[in-house]
Amino acid sequence: MGGRDKGLIEWKGEPLVAHVQRVVRPLSDDLVISCNRNQEAYRAYADQLVGDAEADFPGPLAGVIAGLKVARYEWVVLLACDAPLVDRVLIEDLLRLAVANDSAAMVRQGGYWQPMFSVLPRRVLPRLEQAWAQGERSLQRALLRESVQGLECTENDSRLSNFNSPELLKG
Repeated sequence: MGGRDKGLIEWKGEPLVAHVQRVVRPLSDDLVISCNRNQEAYRAYADQLVGDAEADFPGPLAGVIAGLKVARYEWVVLLACDAPLVDRVLIEDLLRLAVANDSAAMVRQGGYWQPMFSVLPRRVLPRLEQAWAQGERSLQRALLRESVQGLECTENDSRLSNFNSPELLKG
């Protein structure tokens, strides 16, 4: 996206993060956004803002660790800010799967794990911190060290669309 902050790029007249926030807001009064820049712009969409402890923006795992540290509830929904088509049904299905199995739940799309569509129990925090300390930087690999339930979704499930290029925003 040319170095632009994806969550703040407009789609259908609003920043991408606004679309995700609108779906999640009825489900929680503790929305935590991990952002390393533009905190003032994100403040309107979150109850709490966190940033990575590392200055070089080391990726989603660092943001997830920071978010889990401040989360107020046992179960944490993890979503990307550039997935504006996510819906409440998907989130509720992930929550049910996680709670019923007392473990993390993650979308599997066409056989591939999608870690930015997950529900995590807060108790995974120490193990994610341990993975980080051991040099792991991949959120997916760190999460798959745990017991994870897969929520199967089709390859063409539009709810999982990440808007990673300007062309995708034209729809």
